[in-house]
Amino acid sequence: MSTTERQGGQDGKGRKATGGQKGDSGHKGDSGHEGESGHKGAAGSPGSVADPRGGGAGGVAEPRGGAGGRAEPRGGGAGGGAEPRGALDILSHLDLFHALTPSHLTRLVTVGAEERHSRGAKIFDEGETGDRLYVILDGSVRISRFVAGLGEEALAVLRPGAYFGEMSLIDDEARSAAAIAHESCRLFVLKRSDLEDLLFVDRDLAYDFLWNLVRTLSRRLRATNDKMTFLAATNKF
Repeated sequence: MSTTERQGGQDGKGRKATGGQKGDSGHKGDSGHEGESGHKGAAGSPGSVADPRGGGAGGVAEPRGGAGGRAEPRGGGAGGGAEPRGALDILSHLDLFHALTPSHLTRLVTVGAEERHSRGAKIFDEGETGDRLYVILDGSVRISRFVAGLGEEALAVLRPGAYFGEMSLIDDEARSAAAIAHESCRLFVLKRSDLEDLLFVDRDLAYDFLWNLVRTLSRRLRATNDKMTFLAATNKF
């Protein structure tokens, strides 16, 4: 065989090898598509167009926030509710503490503690000696007295921002009523011994707090006198 024939045969084999490959219009790529006009897309459907931003199948961009197209609400976790209020925020709005400086309020919160009670749990009983103040942060508390032969008589249901048991900070008398968790609740608790220690070392805080306490008790006494006067005037006493 001549040199020319050998070269021709090699060229023929080279053309056969080249021609035997599928070109750009018919190759099978990583995604399994065949050609531009009949390729299989990411979703596996022939003839589909490239997926838009968002990665959703069928050519529709998947909305932010997960399945269903609803964006996850900010700052509330499950259910999208607001973050629960802290003890410092609530105490700053109470008449018993509102005149205190931010630093004094912070010190009070530091010596206090939080308690959680499930619905129906008794926080304290009528007649027992008290030694702490309670502030409701979440939930509600029912103040009740138990009448012989009648059972529980609810006097009030207190909500977040209310406080009770403050008289035990200044005397050793027995509780005049019981406190029961009307629903699951979170309470800020301030013990008398911890408060006394704090007031002893911080005279400015002691002065402001005790004056606030006197004013609060004075307002309550006036309100009680007004009710008594009204009941006496209407013969309902």
